[in-house]
Amino acid sequence: MLTLLSFIGFTAFVAFYAWYKLRKDKLDSKDGYFLGGRSLTGVVIAGSMLLTNISTEHLIGMNGSAYKNGFIIIAWEVTSALALVIAAIYFVPKYLKMGLTTIPEYLERRFDGLTRTLVASFLILSFVFTLLPIVLYTGAINLESIFDVSETLGVTKNEGLWITVVGIGIIGAIYAIFGGLKAVAYSDTINGYGLLLGGLLVPIIALYSIGDGNIFDGLMKVYEKAPEKFNVIGAKDSVLPFEVLFTGLMINQLYFWGMNQTIIQRALGAKNLVEAQKGLLYTGVLKLLVPLIIILPGVIGFYYFGESMYGTLDSVYPELVKKVLPLSLIGFFAAVVMGAVLSTFNSVLNSAATLFSVGIYKRHIKADASEKRLVWIGKATSTILAVFAIAVAPMVADAPDGLYQLMQQLNGIFFIPVASIMIAGFFFPKISATGAKAGLGVGLAFYILTIFVFKVDIHFVHIWGIEFLLNMGVMFAVSAIVPNKKTKEEKQPPAVDMTHWRFAKPLAFVLCALTVAVYVWLGQ
Repeated sequence: MLTLLSFIGFTAFVAFYAWYKLRKDKLDSKDGYFLGGRSLTGVVIAGSMLLTNISTEHLIGMNGSAYKNGFIIIAWEVTSALALVIAAIYFVPKYLKMGLTTIPEYLERRFDGLTRTLVASFLILSFVFTLLPIVLYTGAINLESIFDVSETLGVTKNEGLWITVVGIGIIGAIYAIFGGLKAVAYSDTINGYGLLLGGLLVPIIALYSIGDGNIFDGLMKVYEKAPEKFNVIGAKDSVLPFEVLFTGLMINQLYFWGMNQTIIQRALGAKNLVEAQKGLLYTGVLKLLVPLIIILPGVIGFYYFGESMYGTLDSVYPELVKKVLPLSLIGFFAAVVMGAVLSTFNSVLNSAATLFSVGIYKRHIKADASEKRLVWIGKATSTILAVFAIAVAPMVADAPDGLYQLMQQLNGIFFIPVASIMIAGFFFPKISATGAKAGLGVGLAFYILTIFVFKVDIHFVHIWGIEFLLNMGVMFAVSAIVPNKKTKEEKQPPAVDMTHWRFAKPLAFVLCALTVAVYVWLGQ
């Protein structure tokens, strides 16, 4: 009962806080609904970015992978800080100066309307068939494990997971549909810092117990049990070889933190450039701390469980939570997990609604649509996509290398082709619209064939790097035949103040230095 009460109490508090902050806001305009009225501050942006990124596919998926593979998967997290530095210093000033609502808008100004529509459609498909189902399913696994939903309702475990998926999907959709980006961002802020607190409690309490009252003694015992798990340098045949840092990984990170609508939409909703840069760089700081929550517990799990759970990686974290947390905290932690699921789910729904309403509906279906009509279409889009995601969620079960690895493989279908044409658009003026579309098509076909059809014996992150080079080559070759005719991008006045944050570059330097220090310190 105490577990359930603390769960309901924290969840209700977050909902009340979001309602209280939005009670006087105007949410029927395009900027009001999709960009939070361009009023978000650095702390809110950082909290929302972190929780949009970190969800149960990390808590469950990455901890499960760390349990088996150790700290080598830290590359997914710490290299994010480098991408956030580049996004804060280079990309976001450009986006805000152009007054963008969506990233595909830039592609129309740089290339043409068809390129924008293709990319917007790809991104919406990627949300529905990769990220949303995995987030829902991993959230259901965690809540089923903590609350024994199936036993309580007298149904099978599979039915219990289905019921939990539907429940999470409905609640998440309500946030996104009725509150827009600002409701998502404010609820994310509370849940984000709740996740940091609750997530840190798991390894702290575990290490305190293992070390008989001394956390550092506990950490040494975990290290002595399996020192190889603490090495961050992945071997060539490991789940994440060290060499991927220099091939496809940074391309993926640049896309995710600098070009991904779901993430960058928070920065587009900033009240000015200073707050946008603060938000991105604060997120970089948080990403360096996140391995304590989504990697270290997995290694602690190996101390407790040995190799007994190698066949059920996605059960490691929920079992660890039940083992180390007292009953009085499990409900709070479950609420934090629920918040993490809802955050990513409703953030992605809001971004998908933005892409469809502004990028597809207004451009191809009803050009004279009013702002109120666009908001209504956005809400309808969120509803339809939520239903699709709920239906697809159970299909992602039993991924052989864990759900996080599956998500990254699926993301590659969309991320690298889009990153290629974004980078080509920014840095290579000779690339034409025809070249961009050719690169998009070739990249998509190449990745699907090499990963899912022919099963080439090369790590999928290396495939990302090869695909990026192939895409660039195709774009240059086609652009030589069909040259770029668009000499100027459309200019629009900035929507916010464009003064740079004076501490942006010093903090960026510190983040880069800390990233290198992690590899020097933990490399063996």
